[in-house]
Amino acid sequence: MSNTTEQHAIRPSVRFRLLAIALFPTLVAMPLLLGIATYRWNANLNAALVSKASGDLTIAHQYLARILATTQEKAAAFAASTRFRDAEQSGTPLDGLLEETLTALGFDFLYLMDDNLRPIASARPLTGSPMVDWPVVTAARKDRPLASIDVFDSDDLAVFGPDLVQRARLKLVATPNAVATDRSEETRGLVVHAATPVTLAGGHRGVLVAGQLLNNNLDFIDTINELVYREGSLPEGSRGTATIFLDDVRISTNVRLFEGLRAVGTRASASVRSAVLDRGETWRDRAFVVNDWFISAYEPITDSFGKRVGMLYAGFLEAPFVEDRQRTLLIIAAAFLAVAALSIPIFLRWAGAIFQPLERMTKAIGRVEAGDFDARTGAVTTGDEIGRVATQLDRLLDLLQQRDRQLRGWNEDLNTRVAERTHELEAANRQLEATMRQLVMSEKLATIGEITAGVAHEINNPIAVMQGNLEVVRALMGSKAALAEAEFRLLDEQIQRMSQIVMRLLQFAKPEEYAGYVERHAADDVIADCLPLIRHLLNNASIDVVREGGARRTVLMNRTALQQVLVNLMINAIHAMPDGGRLILRTRDEDREGCAGVAIDVTDTGIGMSEDVKARIFDAFFTTKQRSGTGLGLSISRELVARQGGTISVESEPGKGTTFTIWLPEAA
Repeated sequence: MSNTTEQHAIRPSVRFRLLAIALFPTLVAMPLLLGIATYRWNANLNAALVSKASGDLTIAHQYLARILATTQEKAAAFAASTRFRDAEQSGTPLDGLLEETLTALGFDFLYLMDDNLRPIASARPLTGSPMVDWPVVTAARKDRPLASIDVFDSDDLAVFGPDLVQRARLKLVATPNAVATDRSEETRGLVVHAATPVTLAGGHRGVLVAGQLLNNNLDFIDTINELVYREGSLPEGSRGTATIFLDDVRISTNVRLFEGLRAVGTRASASVRSAVLDRGETWRDRAFVVNDWFISAYEPITDSFGKRVGMLYAGFLEAPFVEDRQRTLLIIAAAFLAVAALSIPIFLRWAGAIFQPLERMTKAIGRVEAGDFDARTGAVTTGDEIGRVATQLDRLLDLLQQRDRQLRGWNEDLNTRVAERTHELEAANRQLEATMRQLVMSEKLATIGEITAGVAHEINNPIAVMQGNLEVVRALMGSKAALAEAEFRLLDEQIQRMSQIVMRLLQFAKPEEYAGYVERHAADDVIADCLPLIRHLLNNASIDVVREGGARRTVLMNRTALQQVLVNLMINAIHAMPDGGRLILRTRDEDREGCAGVAIDVTDTGIGMSEDVKARIFDAFFTTKQRSGTGLGLSISRELVARQGGTISVESEPGKGTTFTIWLPEAA
């Protein structure tokens, strides 16, 4: 029943599905379509705005190119004019004519050089020698008139007079999003630079050089702005702007910093500078211009040396377009909400006539699943398919209730019989488990008895023979036996070791025959007697022995057996500390289950044991000493302690050491 309830909780209800079917077109499909259409419209609008900014930049570029061509043409026309030729051939000074021409043509400097590039005339008094290795000058010497945009530093401008230096100087204005700089002003000038070849008297060649400074040249930039953004080309509230940059500094612009104050000296954003000046790309996107967002287009300006020295910009304010877009989206959203408000109540009323009878059937089924077999759908007024299903459901529930009563009776009878059989099986199973434990123990004891008998028969006799013959050999050798004393001692030790192994096997098989008589002992005294027996092992290891005697009671046990148990535990502790450590021997009075007794702890700070090793440590023949252990020491120790009514337990953690605890009852 719980699985069925979970399935009903996971599956959507009929009401939900009917409402989803009714409202999906209005609340899902229509918003989705409107969202897609709005997204596409917004993307197309952005693309159109960027395209317009790109077209505006193209117009500004063409005007700038036309300025360059016009400057070159004006200079060439003057050089080829009859007035210039007559004045030059007459030998009269040309400075006055050049000054008059400079004013007429709108140049900022105009000078003439001979074939050796020495200035021979100038519209303005020169305070030094102008730079002569400009590419435009080099091209003019090769009879190729050329105009370009070049960057003049303050020294280059100072040659033509201090007023150009002053016009070029701009204070830099801190601008958000611009690249950080430690400069406070711009002293360089961006110049429309043109040179044309001329023929001098006597057939000599010369070069006529003209230039126009763009820094603070507001007429120039306003003309570009009027060409690009004619009246009515932008919606109300927007404004078009154009700018000439030297590097990333606005040297001529109609962008406003404040009302009536142009943003001359402000700088382009870091992202625009990186794309246009650093990578030489054309920027076509929205950009933050001084203090607002503009739909912008930037392109690099290249000087006559082929270096990117500035930027040309055209763009218009984005805010009016954003407001129009938001207004349009609000109108669309309002229209959608109005349609939804009118249509949804109608859809809900139609859906309610369907899902209300279905909900009544669902509730009836849920109550039946919960155990209420009297639940029914009840009368349904509608005579359609749903009404007929509700009536048929009530009939099925009546039949189900009848079958349930029969099943409950059969179930009670079956439960009684199963309980009786289960009780009988549990009793038989307990008896079988006890029998199996006895059989397993008998098998183990039988196997150990066979092993012990075989060892006693097969090993003890050869050991005795070996020991006897060894004595005979020693007697026959007489005084010469001293020559092999080390070998004889080694043989004695090994024979004694085999005898000890046989003795342990016999102790494990029949400990009652080897336990000897019992007597009262103080645990601390027995420990004191054990320490000399392991002194040779302690001397070879960096192990400190710590004794903590606290027991006042005595125990009843064969002294040799208790020593055997303690020595075995101490040797195991020493082997567990190959790199040294502490061996702690602690005694204390301790009561267990209402019985007075003595507890003896043998603790080491060695390598510890894992849970798997700790679970098998008292099993016969289980050992972690692959070469020197027999696996009987702890088994015999536990048997000896158990015979006196005591226990041995172990606590260990890998890397933190091990504690064996012997508990023996107090001697009565």
